[in-house]
Amino acid sequence: MQLRGLRHHVLRWGPEPDGQRPLLVMVHGWMDVGASFQFMVDAFRDERSVVAIDWRGFGLTDSNGSDAYWFPDYLGDLDALLDALSPEAPVDLLGHSMGGNIAMTYAGVRPQRLRKLVNLEGFGLPDTTPEMAPTRLASWLDELKEPQSLKTYDSVDGVAQRLMKTNPRLSADKAAWLAPHWSKQDDDGRWHILGDPAHKRTNPVLYKKAEALACWSRIEAPTLWVEGSETKLSQWWGDRYPREDFESRLGVVKDLQRVTLQQAAHMMHHDQPEALARAVQEFLG
Repeated sequence: MQLRGLRHHVLRWGPEPDGQRPLLVMVHGWMDVGASFQFMVDAFRDERSVVAIDWRGFGLTDSNGSDAYWFPDYLGDLDALLDALSPEAPVDLLGHSMGGNIAMTYAGVRPQRLRKLVNLEGFGLPDTTPEMAPTRLASWLDELKEPQSLKTYDSVDGVAQRLMKTNPRLSADKAAWLAPHWSKQDDDGRWHILGDPAHKRTNPVLYKKAEALACWSRIEAPTLWVEGSETKLSQWWGDRYPREDFESRLGVVKDLQRVTLQQAAHMMHHDQPEALARAVQEFLG
């Protein structure tokens, strides 16, 4: 599907939308792909129309051909996707990690486009201050002078082993299924991760908590927050993003429900897809 000049890969499950049950749109996290939701879709008890997109620069969607990626572009792509797939009727939107953060912002900017919202550990990022701008920009300029690359693998099994190393809860059969959706064999015979290496560069745009909260506070859709019992914010940001900071952000969301999945961490759609599917379906109705 062409969106804003780029060819986007969109996965579809279930029947065509019939006007009775809203379309469910799912958006993935950083260095992931839309196919990552397959296990959760398999566990849905009731058939419904579902789509998942590969964000620009991930999976089988085109890269943007530039030196960096900006969150406003993801919002633009999501807006264009909904214009194409459900121009009149509100949708249910589910986002994981980076996708959850994008979904929360979008829900505040376009509240009329959503019926219900599901956020799977889209925590957002630690707040930044203007004083960080010179160093952040200097790092970006320095990194522009060096080509970025992602590790390659000699076999698809090597990719599967990488997935299980990153997430020890991922079973071998799920890793084997994910690996060829997360990578592809190139002309050199090696398996390359389906992600633009430019994503590794420092983002020169500061993340401003106040701007995020201004958007989150305008969310009108009933919102479900889901997290894994084994997830810890400190694993990514140390003490730069204390839990109480995140709780204060969730506090601005007007209509919020919460679910904690046991024996699951950040990749909950891989760790506990059946439990996640039940929670999401019960919330969506």
